Amino acid sequence: MSSQLLTDMSTWSSSSATSSTQWHQSISVVVPLYRCEACIVELYRRLVASLEPIASSFEIVLVNDGSPQDDWNIARNLATHDSRVKVINLSRNFGQHHAIAAGIDSVDGDWVVVMDGDLQDPPEEIPRMLRKAREGRHDIVFGCKPKRRHHFFKRLTSRLFTRLLGFLTDSELDNSVTHFSIVSRQVAQNLRALREQNRSHAFFVQWLGFDIGYIQVQHDVRFAGDGSYTFAKLVNLALGLAVSFSDKPLRITIVFGFTIALLSLIYGSYVMIRYAFLDVTVTGWTSLTVSIYFLSGLLFVALGVVGLYVGQIFEASKRRPLYVVKETVNLGLASTRPADSSESRVQA
Repeated sequence: MSSQLLTDMSTWSSSSATSSTQWHQSISVVVPLYRCEACIVELYRRLVASLEPIASSFEIVLVNDGSPQDDWNIARNLATHDSRVKVINLSRNFGQHHAIAAGIDSVDGDWVVVMDGDLQDPPEEIPRMLRKAREGRHDIVFGCKPKRRHHFFKRLTSRLFTRLLGFLTDSELDNSVTHFSIVSRQVAQNLRALREQNRSHAFFVQWLGFDIGYIQVQHDVRFAGDGSYTFAKLVNLALGLAVSFSDKPLRITIVFGFTIALLSLIYGSYVMIRYAFLDVTVTGWTSLTVSIYFLSGLLFVALGVVGLYVGQIFEASKRRPLYVVKETVNLGLASTRPADSSESRVQA
């Protein structure tokens, strides 16, 4: 890291004077990193400027989720020169929500903020979210983004993901709500007890049932680089969460099976009546062949749905950790292990 950057860091750390709105509570900020090398230094600068006036103490937990870029080295250099920055380096890419879990397992603040590392979640919104939580006595506050700064296809796939997940889990989900949020220490402690492999931070937080508040926040364009989420990843995430949180896919299969059986019974009765009373012979093998293939396809779909649930049971029976930590900076092993699950974190 250049001497100019170190000088800038010292300036950032000392220039933000404590204002009269500072609360005597600590704040932890969890940021998963993946292909964010060009954003990290700017993210640090803006977080320090936003947090120093409002918090008596704070920590910035950067979780490198196996990024192929230089995220780890940049974050490590920041932590070397500022003890408030804590860095977790995962052994490989486990996924954004697993990286968030690693960060939440490691924090100890009175309030915990979860945000993206690409600066589409503006750090300057954190004081407003904290004020909303304190004044409204909310345990959770989500930042809502009614106007997203994504291209059309990304907005479309995001909306489809939300609707698909809401339909499969019988939940009313708002597409403007993402995982940009602030939660109390009690909520963070309860989140640590949720060790499912299929994860969504926002979905888990809402499932806990604590008092939730919402506030509209700015959604900025990505500071640098490109996002890594694809439509296929969103579909897989939605299906995984649906299987983990609901039996609706099974119920849909059952209802569909009964519907096909009822229609077959009605049609069979119609054919028999025509043959018995009207002396009309059943003709045509095409309809019979199509019906067999159609029903065979439905059977394979039903088996596939059941297979998804069996697969979930199989994955859960392995009891594998959610993530594997390769190394950390400014963070001890003991403080990062969940109180109720000693096996959810592995130190390589």
